[in-house]
Amino acid sequence: MSRKLFGTDGVRGKANTAPMTADMALRIGAAAGRYFRRENGGVHRVVIGKDTRRSGYMFETALTAGLTSTGMSVLLLGPVPTPAVGLLTPSMRADVGIMISASHNPAEDNGIKFFGPDGFKLNDEAEAEIERLVEEGVEPALAGDIGKAKRIDDGRFRYQERVKSTFPAGMRLDGMKVVVDCANGAAYRAAPEVLWELGAEVIPVGVNPDGFNINKACGSTKPQSAAAAVLEHGADVGICLDGDADRVMIIDETGTVADGDQIMALMAAQWAAEERLRGGTLVATVMSNLGLERFLHGHGLRLERTGVGDRYVVEAMRAGGWNLGGEQSGHIVMTDYATTGDGLMAGLQFLAAMTRTGRSASDLANNFDPVPQMLKNVRFGAGQLPLETDGVKAAIASAETELNGKGRLLIRKSGTEPLIRVMAECEDPAMLEAVVDRVVEAVQDVV
Repeated sequence: MSRKLFGTDGVRGKANTAPMTADMALRIGAAAGRYFRRENGGVHRVVIGKDTRRSGYMFETALTAGLTSTGMSVLLLGPVPTPAVGLLTPSMRADVGIMISASHNPAEDNGIKFFGPDGFKLNDEAEAEIERLVEEGVEPALAGDIGKAKRIDDGRFRYQERVKSTFPAGMRLDGMKVVVDCANGAAYRAAPEVLWELGAEVIPVGVNPDGFNINKACGSTKPQSAAAAVLEHGADVGICLDGDADRVMIIDETGTVADGDQIMALMAAQWAAEERLRGGTLVATVMSNLGLERFLHGHGLRLERTGVGDRYVVEAMRAGGWNLGGEQSGHIVMTDYATTGDGLMAGLQFLAAMTRTGRSASDLANNFDPVPQMLKNVRFGAGQLPLETDGVKAAIASAETELNGKGRLLIRKSGTEPLIRVMAECEDPAMLEAVVDRVVEAVQDVV
């Protein structure tokens, strides 16, 4: 069946607008409860976390009602990073984990992400089956089998201890001044506490959530505030997270931002030198820069590319037996430690490299020269299908012909927002800009 609810990372949209309504969340909860409830008796549990959006209260309550109506008992973690749900779902022997978050999106959006009992995000088949149950409706449990809900007060602390365990034993961050931007999101308490407990002098940014300021002029998609704080305080490095803390950008001591590609290049080379990089392979998406691929080849390593979305990266990693992957946007997945992208864990790996080598952040974060890359987004309206029009198809075909042998073009519809993303790479900046603008204009003419 074609999926109407689920995108590349769960269900997402503007709060109180279809599909992100309280009624739909209740139905999704009931469908997930029916899908995951084991029929062989025993306790049926679901772990629910959320970020700091005001609408999280509404969706948490609605999901709980739907889940308990089908016999699931709900364990409520409150505000925690997305990777905490991936960690605590198998740790607490839950049947399913749910994160209420729209990640890097603005505060008016929200989303529902699912994790299976193994802590990994659900595959397409499982999501399609849950969507089918939402459409058809499910039979509620008998009155005596209704589930119950319980607040878990120490979920954040359990997660923090797990994060610290990934930092080299005996190593400390004494004398290191670190800016951490939590995007007024889910890690607003966890990230500063972890860094402080490891010995760093912490300058926190984006740690005053009010329900409406998540990702607002802060976080990994808007790192300017953190970069300014690094310069103002003379910090050694900045760690910039997004609203649910599964992404990270690194800011060096000069205020320069390093994206996920540069972080992955550093980690892949170091892990390979330590004989930790399984199969000599890094997994990344089609969005990663060609410069990363050239860097890896220069180190005798290979890049396995996937579709856009960290769960597709993880699926490829699990299928190939590889242990390091991620996205240019800052999802860094280390399956030795976590089941999904973890911005704080990745940030600690960078700090460990600084401590171990004595090298500066600017030195470690500048591993290759990126091929000039340009990405522009075009927003479209409900019901519009701009990529299926003849004019847009012709513009794309013309651009691909012009770039043949000189670069590459990637056009796709976002799986999390109503956007057409137009991305190209080319050694000739003038050609790059002309090609992207031509495709963008064709899309704009339609929408």
